[in-house]
Amino acid sequence: MTDGAWRERGLRDAVLRGDDRAWRAWYDAEHPGLEAYVLWRCGGLRDAADDVLQETWMTAVRKMRAFDPAAGSFRQWLCGIAANVVRNYLRSRRRRTARQEALTGEEIRADSAAPDRERAERIAAALAAMPDRYEAVLRMKYVDRMTVAAMAATNGETEKAVESLLSRARAAFREAYGDD
Repeated sequence: MTDGAWRERGLRDAVLRGDDRAWRAWYDAEHPGLEAYVLWRCGGLRDAADDVLQETWMTAVRKMRAFDPAAGSFRQWLCGIAANVVRNYLRSRRRRTARQEALTGEEIRADSAAPDRERAERIAAALAAMPDRYEAVLRMKYVDRMTVAAMAATNGETEKAVESLLSRARAAFREAYGDD
């Protein structure tokens, strides 16, 4: 196990023993990165991101015993939880909107920024529909602002492989988004 994994195992064990300081330190260290990831996955919709973040942390607290630092970092584990929460959130929203439209016979517009919100929801839905690998490479490029060389080094791949992956991910996003 790496030094990071040993550190995270110690933090997990302290949290499970009820050490509030360990939990606060872990939360403070991971929250900004998780928030950026969730905001990205929610297409920039702050209200959706806040709901997803809250549900992600609540799930993490409930399932802390399942976290295994040897299998991956705490951030990776949190992002996996968040990805599932986003998918569930979007499904629930689609069902709720469909029920409302059926009742009123027309599309419900919650505010004057409806076109921007619809665009953001389409982005979130497109990201949720993509394979995790495609979403991850797009996030590294456009959210984390990593160069192709840095992405290649991080993933242990060649720059050509990363460029090819980025190209396929962009095409998959356009297809999922319905680029009209």
